[in-house]
Amino acid sequence: MREEWDRLSVPSASGEPFDPDTAAGLPEPARRWLTHAIAPGTPLWQSVELTMEGEIRLGSWRRFTARQVLAPPSGLIWAARTGVAGLPVTGYDRYSGATGEMRWRLLGLVPVMSARGPDVTRSAAGRLAGEAVLVPTAFQRASWEPGDAPDTAVMVWRLAGNVERVELRVTPDGRLVEAVLQRWGDPDGAPFARYPFGVAVEDEATFSGVTIPSVVRAGWWWGTDRAQEGEFFRARITSAVFR
Repeated sequence: MREEWDRLSVPSASGEPFDPDTAAGLPEPARRWLTHAIAPGTPLWQSVELTMEGEIRLGSWRRFTARQVLAPPSGLIWAARTGVAGLPVTGYDRYSGATGEMRWRLLGLVPVMSARGPDVTRSAAGRLAGEAVLVPTAFQRASWEPGDAPDTAVMVWRLAGNVERVELRVTPDGRLVEAVLQRWGDPDGAPFARYPFGVAVEDEATFSGVTIPSVVRAGWWWGTDRAQEGEFFRARITSAVFR
């Protein structure tokens, strides 16, 4: 994974600074979010390296720490450490080279979960599309459409041969508060298909002129009466280095 990590985090070849006028032709909520999230003159970086901590539900809620590299549309790697029965579990989820994979081990030796294949790839591609909000400076790599509801815009990515559409909900002052998509997966053992998936943004923070979600909750069955049981991820981003 080190080689893949380094490939995704290569500094952007473009030193082009952000000009708010470049977002003028986008749907109004998208323009509002981007001009809130990116300070004028900030380089249009294409990737970010994050550190985070939080809780993930693996049967019960468990603490985790993680590092992540994110470079839409090329890929992501989320490398984390948690524990089960007092023993460390480490591993990663990734989407890179148009393929997805999960690999997790107990004590660094005993396989806990290993998965790859077309379904894993499609689910990982949806994750990358949703998490692209953590690199707002890469907005020109996506397509944009108006949302169906007020104060929403749709960010469109073409990944792994599929179209991933992420609806962003933005406040009047430009803060991103929610990202929702129909993501491929098998939540709670359901057959693989597209199911409602969402992220709630509870706080934001600014790093090097870029304001991104810093406290988030995420889960399946978003917007349904099963949303509470579908929530499985809570995180706080503690650092972000853009490249």
